[in-house]
Formats: sequence, structure tokens, C-alpha cells
Amino acid sequence: MTRKTQLKASGRNDLWFAGACLIGLVVWGLASQADAQVAEPSGPVIAWNVAVGSDYVFRGVSQTEEDAAISGGVDLTSGTFYAGAWASNVAFPGDPDTNAEIDLYAGVRPEFAGWNWDFGAVGYFYTGQPNGADYDYVEAKVAASRAIGPATIGAAVYWSPDFFGAAEDEATYVEANAAFSPADKWTVSGAVGRQFLSSDFDYTTWNLGVARQLTDNLALDVRYHDTDEHAFGDIYGSRAVVSLKAAF
Repeated sequence: MTRKTQLKASGRNDLWFAGACLIGLVVWGLASQADAQVAEPSGPVIAWNVAVGSDYVFRGVSQTEEDAAISGGVDLTSGTFYAGAWASNVAFPGDPDTNAEIDLYAGVRPEFAGWNWDFGAVGYFYTGQPNGADYDYVEAKVAASRAIGPATIGAAVYWSPDFFGAAEDEATYVEANAAFSPADKWTVSGAVGRQFLSSDFDYTTWNLGVARQLTDNLALDVRYHDTDEHAFGDIYGSRAVVSLKAAF
């Protein structure tokens, strides 16, 4: 993600876009849940997670100026419908004030045509940001994945009408990803993505890592991240990140 210091007044597009997405997803989720209850009368499930990592990397770019990150989140699922919240500390170059990112998301995960789908919306909100920075934004998401033996392949597209920062407007991110389990409790995974921006800061990113399930609730992940635009700044450089995540 490109971090800039140019400022503009925040418009209402994000609010209208977020509202339309969330209303549509809630209606769809409730309808899907009504269908699911006929065959499987189960209630909502709530899950929590906390993690600590040597860096917080989003689409190949450090969100903590290469410092450690602590994060936590909560997810609710009911049938095909899901919603959740997640937060982490952040730090951006030239910005001593912004200190946290809070994400709110919702969507539905149906299965059809042999694929697992994910139609959702994600809102990214930043605390302490300078006046007029216009960091907050919303993305629509469409993703699909499919298991093939011990492997899983997938792809995703994210679109925002008014992306992070005052210098950005419309943005699209596309990604292809894959995961493979070579042995019990081990997973090797990676992804390649391209961030398209309304400015001249498009870039390609990729990551490759291995995860080990230490216990039923604790997992360790070691991952290499990189981009093709190191000239954009140190936060776009290559890096290895170690993270420990607990889910319960």
C-alpha cells in the first residue's frame, strides 16, 4: 500500500459504498442462514484471535515501519454469513500521529460450481490520523478457492472507489494464492498480487512461507515478503516476518 502525505477532504463515497455493501451482505446472509437452518439448525459461532509478529506486512508493504506488531480480532459466523473486527498497531513514514488500524468486515461464503466463494466488504479505519489525511477506505471483495488433494488454490479481487490516502482514488488489487500441506500440522503457502492505483504507484508483491500448528490453538508462521518497487521506500523492501498466532 502506498503511504503519502498529500491531503484532501474526505468525500461521502466511502460511506455510501460501505453502507450499500453491508446492507446487501446482511440481507443475503440472513436469507442464506434461513435456508441453512432448514438442514442444519446451529447457532452463531464466535472465534477470537491474538497475534504478535516481527512486522505487520499488508500486500508486501510494512505497516509498522518494520517494527513489531500486536493484533487481535473477533469473528462471528452463522451459516454462510460472517462478520468480524480486527485491529493492529501501525506506524507510517512521516506520520507520528496515526497509531492503530481497525478493520470491520462482513460477507457470505457460499459453495457452488466446485469452488468455495467469498463475497464481502472490508472497512479500514485509522486512529490518530492527521486532519484531512483521508486514510479510511472501504473495499469490496470477491474470492474463490478450491481444494485439490493436499493443496488449495485460490484467487481474489479487491476494489475500492476511494483508496487509502488523499492522493488516491479508485484502486484494484488482484491476487493468486496457493497452499500445500506436506505433512501433518505443516502448511506451505504463497501468493502473488498486483496493486493497481489511480496514481503512478502500481506495484507487484509476492510472499512465500511455512506455518507449523504447535497446538490446537497456537500456530507459528515464518514468511518472506517482497515487491518489485523498492524505490518507493524502505517499507516496500524485501523482509522475513515471524509471527505467532493464537485462535480460540
